[in-house]
Amino acid sequence: MKKTPRAAALPFEIQATGGQPLGMPPQRFLRHYWHKRPLLIRNAFPGFQTPVMPEDLAGLACEEGALARLVAHDRAEGSWDVRTGPFQEEDFPGLPDRDWTLLVQDVDKWDPDVAAVLDHFRFLPRWRIDDVMVSFAATGGSVGAHVDHYDVFLLQALGHRRWQIDASAAMGRKAPDLSFREDVAIKLLRRFRPTHDWVLGPGDMLYLPPLVPHHGVAEEPCLTFSVGTRAPSSAELIGDWLDEVLIDADESVRYHDEDLALPADPGEIDAAAMGRVVEALNAIRMDDPDRLGDWFGRFITTYRAAGEVMPSGAELPREGVEELLAHGAALQRHPWSRMAWRRNRRGASLFCSGRTLGLAVADARRIAAASRIDAAAWSALSPKGRDAVLALHQSGHYALQGHDPDADAPV
Repeated sequence: MKKTPRAAALPFEIQATGGQPLGMPPQRFLRHYWHKRPLLIRNAFPGFQTPVMPEDLAGLACEEGALARLVAHDRAEGSWDVRTGPFQEEDFPGLPDRDWTLLVQDVDKWDPDVAAVLDHFRFLPRWRIDDVMVSFAATGGSVGAHVDHYDVFLLQALGHRRWQIDASAAMGRKAPDLSFREDVAIKLLRRFRPTHDWVLGPGDMLYLPPLVPHHGVAEEPCLTFSVGTRAPSSAELIGDWLDEVLIDADESVRYHDEDLALPADPGEIDAAAMGRVVEALNAIRMDDPDRLGDWFGRFITTYRAAGEVMPSGAELPREGVEELLAHGAALQRHPWSRMAWRRNRRGASLFCSGRTLGLAVADARRIAAASRIDAAAWSALSPKGRDAVLALHQSGHYALQGHDPDADAPV
């Protein structure tokens, strides 16, 4: 029987080999590191060439709808300045040679080559992955010592960045102080005592579980890709679920006390009263697993969505779609469309950016997995599955590629 390694014996740094970006089989990573222990993976992406350059990122930060921030550090004053985009092209030439960072969220939605990086993270549920944030830092650029409340993979794409982390908790030591400074505009840690200090080059990747203090500083102008995950807080989950429950809550279900006894003190809220309060709350709690599952599917496919999908006006009826697919066109999913699926008592529910579609399991699985539907994929779907794709096309979630929308015939 194979022994499970003790946590203290697990390395914090590993060399990737054999085409394994995690430096080990995914099952081992999930068992020993995921959500538990930081890990530096040297050469996770050997020979990595960044698909975007600093000037590309600056251009994207000027686009309407892009989520961008510019963080600058004044070392002399010890102050931090944060500006939010979109920016203007003239904002960048005047920046100093050091101590600033440009961060742009959701770059995978704008650039298909960046989105392709996510293919290496298929060991995670796709709905669990949020986005690829890309940051460019001038020499000395940083966002300070901080923590994230979600798992993140930091892939060095260009240049070198020094990372310091505090892995005290994973080492069995006293947990670090996570209190924040009150004198700056961003959430920086009041105290930061690193246990590890590394310099990452292109292709190296650092994995950090939630709440691991870390501090990155650019050794030279550099790009870093941050693959972040969705981790809604309990407050967000409860708030959205209550909204769902309250939509059709039964007003006839109320606090009641037909068993009321003569009170010892009319001003006291006694234990019996609190028991009735709990009973009233339990009456509106939903025990239907399908309703709960469908709510979560809608919630998680819209959670932290930065872009809204709208019809373009070029959508075609079924006959036009099928004709163009037969001539080599394909339905490409909108980059902002998020999909997931779950089994239920009737088959499956397919979720697309907060929308629920009832389908057979095979159809739901195929549609959720395929970002591109060509003639062969279309033919593999049942009639109901094709209806679902067509409805999503009409809503803007799929666009036809390989045809001219202004032409009368397929190209």
